[in-house]
Amino acid sequence: RLVVRRTAMPPQRVFALPRQQSLLLPAVINPFVQDTKLPTAAVIKCVLLGIVLVPVRAILLSLVLMVTWPVAVIITFKHPLKGAVEPMTGWRRVMAALGRAYYFCMGFRVVVKGKQVGSGDAPILAVAPHSTFFDGIVCIVAGLPSTVSRVENLATPIFGRFVRCLQPVLVSRQDPDSRKNTIQEIDSRAKSGGHWPQVLIFPEGTCTNRTCLITFKQGAFIPGVPVQPVIMRYPNKMVSVFFFTFALPIPSARSVFQFLPPHVPTEEEKKTPSLFASRVRASMAHALGVPVTDHTYEDCRLMISAGELTLPMEAGLVEFTKISRKLNLKWDNLRKELEGFAAMASSCKGGRITIQEFASFLKLPINPALEELFALFDRNGDGTIDFREYVIGVTILCRPANTEDVLRMAFQLFDTDEDERITREEFTALLRSALGVSDLNMAKLFKEIDADGSGFITFCEFQAFATTHPEYAKLFTTYLELQRYQAIQETTPGDLELTGGSRSGDKQEDSTSDKKDD
Repeated sequence: RLVVRRTAMPPQRVFALPRQQSLLLPAVINPFVQDTKLPTAAVIKCVLLGIVLVPVRAILLSLVLMVTWPVAVIITFKHPLKGAVEPMTGWRRVMAALGRAYYFCMGFRVVVKGKQVGSGDAPILAVAPHSTFFDGIVCIVAGLPSTVSRVENLATPIFGRFVRCLQPVLVSRQDPDSRKNTIQEIDSRAKSGGHWPQVLIFPEGTCTNRTCLITFKQGAFIPGVPVQPVIMRYPNKMVSVFFFTFALPIPSARSVFQFLPPHVPTEEEKKTPSLFASRVRASMAHALGVPVTDHTYEDCRLMISAGELTLPMEAGLVEFTKISRKLNLKWDNLRKELEGFAAMASSCKGGRITIQEFASFLKLPINPALEELFALFDRNGDGTIDFREYVIGVTILCRPANTEDVLRMAFQLFDTDEDERITREEFTALLRSALGVSDLNMAKLFKEIDADGSGFITFCEFQAFATTHPEYAKLFTTYLELQRYQAIQETTPGDLELTGGSRSGDKQEDSTSDKKDD
């Protein structure tokens, strides 16, 4: 006798969008915080040395500045504050020598590796990682090339005059055309055929903790000319602490600058600056032995915004470049989403939302539909939702579900008498049977949707509420999916036995294991 037994298998759950590898967490969660832990003995040594070295170095630095500032005034005399049309010549060696003396008095010993090419071979120098005020020494090492600087820096006492000597490409936050003008000026100098000195750019656009390379901005790569990468290393961790740097003996405060071979762009890279920037970054990261992430300066702004909203600052880090590109979001949109997340996580000190807080914000009890929606948001399955998961969930799950067709279907679920308005009784009946909502929570939610206080909800009010609370649209579609899922389970036969002849009389059982979605 042959018996084939088929057990009822629950249908496989299908998520609205595959959980792509590209949206997983970055290798470095927060590249904008420097957490330097120094041994007690090293701290004591620096303090003791600092008692002697700091005053001596302060005097020496003052003497160097007393010589450098008059020289800078003479060099820039009668030269326009901005809009320079011709490069200044005949002074770079003098200023470079004074610059080296300045950093030597500060305690730095510079080590240069590789060979710097001329402006005709590589008009642009891309320097990374940018991590500290001391990175300015690379300008001295590179022979005082032009830089990209904020126009406000020219007004800085003493040092503003030194910046003018570099004839920088100026950026103004007040000028709406500043970005376009900056790119045009970089392009003009890069294609001058060696007439202008090299342009030195920190393509990361902000400081990091040197544990990775964040997204490179495209300004250095839009001209489509060869770029020479320059990587910086500070072997001594104390260089990150301003006072300790002044207190270190000269052999200890070492900075290493390595000129990599120039990267000559391909035709494809010339047409796609982002690809050009990505490949240069990859070669620099390989030389440094660090990972790359898609964080940008905009992440830094979101991190500050998170702090202003009483969230942990790390809560705002989402790898802006990747998220904005994949989800078509701008910084202002993410800032608004951060405000919504903060409202939900206001009682959560860790900046992560639990299912209890998720339910409380939606004014709903914890039920299967809500648990299913929470699981869709919780991409790594740790039982909480961080801001990154929230943004992804709202954008790819809730907002697509927030269409007029879905909202009309949800509205009709409530409007049982089909009079184009939902009364409090209709609202209560559905939520009580479908989601198990108590009368108290139902009253708060009904009042919030009923904007004009008329005692009933129109479709316009329902739609307006759903626009600002897209989680509800996905909640109702999830509820309907669960209803269909349960219906399929109920109609699936439990056992099916086929009886037939068999000479051996053996029993065989065929079973199938579940597969779980990523």
